[in-house]
Amino acid sequence: MLTPWYQFTPEETMKQLGSSPEGLRMQEVAIRQQQYGLNKLPEPRRKTLLQIFLGQFLSPLIYVLIAAAVISLFAGTAGDAAFIMSIIVINALLGTWQESKAEYNASALRNMVRVRARVRRAGQMVEIDAQELVPGDVVLLESGMKVPCDVRLAQVNELTVEEALLTGESLPVMKQEAALSHEVQSLGDRVNMAFAATTVLKGRAWGVATSTGIQTEMGKIADSLASSYAERPPLLQRMDRFASTISKVVLVVCVLLGVIGWWRGMEVMEIFFFMIAVAVSAIPEGLPVALTVVLSIGTSRMAKRNVIVRRLPAVEGLGSCTMIASDKTGTLTMDQQSVQALVLPDGQHLDVTGQGYNGSGQISTSTGSPAALTLPHFQPLLQAAVLCNEASLQQTASGWEYSGDPVDVALLALAYKAGVSPAYFLTGVEVEKMVPYESENKFSGVFYRQQGELCFWMKGAVEVIAEKLPPAQQGLLFQKTEALAKMGFRVIALAGGPVREVHLEGLPELSLAGIIGLIDPLREEAKAAVQECQAAGIEVAMVTGDHPETAFAIARQLGLAQTAQEVISGKELAQIQEQQPASFAQMLKGKHVFARVTPLQKKEIVEALKENGHFVAVTGDGANDAPALKAAHIGIAMGSGTDLAKDTASLIITDNNFASITAGVEEGRFTYNNLRNIIYMLLSTGAAELLLIACTLILGLELPFIAVQLLWLNLVTNGIQDVGLAFEKGDASVMKLPPRKPEEGIFNQLMIKQLLLSAVFIAGITLVVWYILTEVNHLEVAHARSTLMMLMVLLQNFHVLNCRSETKSLFKTPLRNNYLLVAGILTSQLLHIAASYIPFLATTLQLEPIYFEEWLKLVPTAMIIFVVMEVFKWLRRQRVLS
Repeated sequence: MLTPWYQFTPEETMKQLGSSPEGLRMQEVAIRQQQYGLNKLPEPRRKTLLQIFLGQFLSPLIYVLIAAAVISLFAGTAGDAAFIMSIIVINALLGTWQESKAEYNASALRNMVRVRARVRRAGQMVEIDAQELVPGDVVLLESGMKVPCDVRLAQVNELTVEEALLTGESLPVMKQEAALSHEVQSLGDRVNMAFAATTVLKGRAWGVATSTGIQTEMGKIADSLASSYAERPPLLQRMDRFASTISKVVLVVCVLLGVIGWWRGMEVMEIFFFMIAVAVSAIPEGLPVALTVVLSIGTSRMAKRNVIVRRLPAVEGLGSCTMIASDKTGTLTMDQQSVQALVLPDGQHLDVTGQGYNGSGQISTSTGSPAALTLPHFQPLLQAAVLCNEASLQQTASGWEYSGDPVDVALLALAYKAGVSPAYFLTGVEVEKMVPYESENKFSGVFYRQQGELCFWMKGAVEVIAEKLPPAQQGLLFQKTEALAKMGFRVIALAGGPVREVHLEGLPELSLAGIIGLIDPLREEAKAAVQECQAAGIEVAMVTGDHPETAFAIARQLGLAQTAQEVISGKELAQIQEQQPASFAQMLKGKHVFARVTPLQKKEIVEALKENGHFVAVTGDGANDAPALKAAHIGIAMGSGTDLAKDTASLIITDNNFASITAGVEEGRFTYNNLRNIIYMLLSTGAAELLLIACTLILGLELPFIAVQLLWLNLVTNGIQDVGLAFEKGDASVMKLPPRKPEEGIFNQLMIKQLLLSAVFIAGITLVVWYILTEVNHLEVAHARSTLMMLMVLLQNFHVLNCRSETKSLFKTPLRNNYLLVAGILTSQLLHIAASYIPFLATTLQLEPIYFEEWLKLVPTAMIIFVVMEVFKWLRRQRVLS
C-alpha cells in the first residue's frame, strides 16, 4: 500500500506484483479479486426519509420543547402538551421536505457513467468492467479513456493526462515511463504514474495496475473522509448555545416566580401548575418552525443565484464565514488556457485579449492598435502556431467546438483573433510529416512544402528551442521568457526555417518565430467577487495544486498577494510540520496563497485556519478537495466537479463561479438577519409576559393571564408573525459589514439592549393598564383579561414592524418589501377578534368581546411602542455617527 511505485522501473514493478507484459492468468485474477475486493470506492449511504425526519429532532432547543411537553402532560395539561408536540412535528415535516428536496437536486448532478477497462490477461486483450481490475493487471490506456485504477506506466506513446480533479493542476501532464527520484513528493510530479479517475486527453500507453479501490490515491482520499469529523455549521453551534441559555434563564425565572407565589400564599399544587404554564409560554415554541422556514426561504433564494443547498444550516453558515479558502482552477479561473502575450523575433510585444477556447478578442500592438498580418514577423508566427498543431477549433451553429491539447486549441484561437481562420495559413501548404510531442523531446514539429520549398516549424519548451537558435536570438529568448514567467505565464517558443530533408537529425540552425505566453485566465467576475468579500470583512485564500509562480500571478491579479514571499508551497508546509509542528497554525497567519499542496495538506490548512479562530468555507471541485471540504465549517463543491466532492459538500455551485459564492454569502447574511429578527421578536414578547406576571405577583394583583391564554398569545401573534418576518427582503448594506466573530452567539449587545427595552416597555404599559382596569375601574376579571389580551395582541402586532430591522427606522423599511408580514399582522388581529365570538374558543380561552370604543383606545396606546423603539434607534445612530 505504501510502496513508492514511481521509484521502480516497470520491470521491477511487475516483478514485485507477480505480473508480466502478458498479464495475469485467470486463476490468479480470481485469487486476487478475493484478496483485494472490487475496484470501487465505498458508496456513501443515502439517508432514508425516516432518517432525515428523525434527524430534525437532534437539537437542544427541540429537547427543551419535548421536556416541556412531557411535564405538561404529567401535570394534567394535555392541551398544552399537544400544542407543543404539534409544533415540533410540523417543524420536523418542514425540515424533512426541504432536505429531501435538496438531496434530490444534488443527486441529479451525479455522473452515473460506468467505467470500462481494456486489459491484457494471459496474453489476450479483453474489455472488462473496471470494478473487476486487480493489482498486477496489465492495463491499456488511450485517448478519451478514464484511468480505471492507479497504473505504473511501462510504455508511453505521447500520453497526456488531465489530473486537475486529483492534483489541482490546471495543465494536462505529459507522461513517461522512466523511474523517478525519491525526492519526488507531489502527485503532480509522478509523471510515470496514471491515477484512478483522471482522464487521458491524447496518446496511448500500457502499464501495470499497482492499486485498486480504496488503495488508490482517490481511495485514500475517500478513506480519510470516512474517518474524519464533519464540522458543525456556525448556525447550529450558535443555536446550541442559545437553547442552553434560554432553558437556564426560564428555569431560574420559574423558580423565582414560584418562590414569590409561595410567599404570597399560593397553594403548592397551584404554584406547580402555574410554573409549568409560565415555562411553556416563555419558551419560544415557534422558533424551530421559524428557523426551518427562514432556512427554506434562503435555500430557494440561493437556488435562483446558482447555489444548491444540501444541508439547511449551511444557508446561514456561508454568511458567517470569516475565511473562504478557494480552489483556483475552474473557480477563480476559467480552466481554459489562453494566449495573452506574444513576443516577435524583433522583441516587439503584442497583447492578446479574450478568454477561453473561442475567437473572441483581438491582438494589438503596444500602441493599442490591432496587429495586422502585414506586421513584420507576425504572420510567420501565426503560421507556425497553426501548422505545429494537432487540435481542432471551429465555430458551429451551436457555438465553438474544440478537441485536442488545451495549448494547441489556444493557438488556433489565436489565429481567429488575428481576423482569419486557421485554414488561411494552410493555403498552398503541403504537410510532409508531423512530429508529435514526446515528453523526452519536449517539442513537436511539422515538415511542409510551400512554393516548392521544404521547411520545418517546431514548437516546445524554451530550453529545447534555444538549442536550435543562433546565440543572439538565444539571449532574447531567455530574457523575454524570464519576464513572462515572472508574470505567471506558461511560456513556449516557436522556431523554423528551410531544411534539406524530412529528418530531425542534422537540422540546420533555425530562426526564432516568436514567444507565446499562456495562462489560465481569471473569470471576468472573479476579481470583483473577491473584492466584495474583502469589503465584507471576509478573508479570501487561494489553495491550489498549481505551481507557486502561476498561483502568485493569479493571486496578484485578484489582490490576494503583492509579493512572492506571501506565497507558501506544499514543500514549505511539509518542512514546517516536520520541524515546528506545534507552531504550524501560527505560521499560517497572514498567508493567503497556498501552492503545490497535496489533498491532505489542504485539509491541514483548513484545520489550522480553524485553530486560528476562523469560520472557514472551502471551495473545490476535485476529489483532492474532498477532505478539506469535509473539515471546513461549510464545504462548497462545484457543479462540474467530482461526485466525491459534491457528496462531501454542504453547498453546490451550479455555475462553478466564485461570484455565486459571494452571492451565497449575501443571502446567508440576509437569512441570519431575518433569524435574529425573529428571535428578537419572540424573546422580547415572551420576556414582557414574564415580567408582567412577576410584577402582578409581587404587587398582589390578580394574574393577568391564565395558562391557555399565554399559549394563545404565542400562537396567534408569534406563530404567524415570525413566519412573516422570515420573508423579509435583505438589505444590501450587509456586505459592507464585517462578519460576526466566531465566538459571538445569537445575542449581541445591540439585541440585548433592544430586547430588554421593548420587553420592559410592553410589560410596563400592560401593567399600568391592568392596574387601571382591575383596581381603578373595578372591571370583572374576565373582561379585564379580554381587554388586556387585545392590548397585548396589538402591542405585538406593532412591535413586529420594529423587529424588521435592528438598526434602520421602520419608516425607511418599505412595507412593499414584505407584504406577507402585513397580511400576517392583519390575520392575527382578525383571528383574535374572531376567537372572542366563536363559542368554543371563547369558552376555552375565557375571552369576552370588547367594545369598539375600547379597541379605539387600545390602538394608540399600543402604538407608543413605535415611538420608544424609533427613539432608541435614532439615539444609537447619532452615537455611531458622532
